[in-house]
Amino acid sequence: MSARGGQGSAAALVFVGLACQEVGASFAVMLFPQTGPLGIVMLRLVFSALLLLAIARPRLRGHTGIAWRSVVVFGVVLASMNGLFYLALERLPLGVTVTIEVLGPLTLSILTATGAARWLWAGLALAGVVALGAGGWDRLDALGVVFALGAAVSWALYILSSARVGRQFPRLDGLALAMAVGACLALPFGLWQAGPALLRVDILALGAAVALLSSTIPYALELVALRRLPASAFAIMMSLGPATASIAGFALLGQKLSLLEVAGIALVIAASIGAVLAAARRGAGSRHPGPDAEEPLSEPVG
Repeated sequence: MSARGGQGSAAALVFVGLACQEVGASFAVMLFPQTGPLGIVMLRLVFSALLLLAIARPRLRGHTGIAWRSVVVFGVVLASMNGLFYLALERLPLGVTVTIEVLGPLTLSILTATGAARWLWAGLALAGVVALGAGGWDRLDALGVVFALGAAVSWALYILSSARVGRQFPRLDGLALAMAVGACLALPFGLWQAGPALLRVDILALGAAVALLSSTIPYALELVALRRLPASAFAIMMSLGPATASIAGFALLGQKLSLLEVAGIALVIAASIGAVLAAARRGAGSRHPGPDAEEPLSEPVG
């Protein structure tokens, strides 16, 4: 297979992963009446943890206290990131929620960048946020926006925590252990909110499907794609998450967006792509180092 053909197939894998991610989020919204957002968070984290633990089979001995503290912090971040995202998703359209959430890693990228161009991307992102309010934030649920902003902050913290754990644990060990911590934290809240619904086989099956579609399948596809794609190309494609979320929200959930909201999403995507390209120029010629490197893989949230 030629290099161009390999990159084309890798790009297709990324887009399939994004589609699975947003379909999983749509399924989660459909389950809210039965489980509530915290119930689906619990199901997603529990099933994801079980799958990761089975695949990674992490070694429990030989790690320092500092490494274990990093895993616990990472687990808390995973639980809060998913919990805040689904709480926001209960009140906001899928595309809007994902767009606000993307502001977390985008802001982190801008803050760690150098040069005047970063202010251009910051200005574009700000314009996108203003447009997203469609001329008045009263159109959007205020508490939902707060939850989405909390998810954005948690995603930025996820990037930092993931890099730290990736340096301290081999392969997927750190992520598997952190996911188990997150699942344990989500368990009492999920049991409280979902209650008897968790005794239904169909609900458990759909919860497992959400975990597969939202985490396991996208993660596996990204893992393959990262072997063939430059870091900048991969990051640009991941920046299109708000667009795929908006399409999924419209097609599966009937969530319509105004022209101003669409423009806001487009501006945030443009700011993300600009920040990615600026970072690529700083590290010209570098390729994504893969799952064992310090740069973390993106844990799908949608």
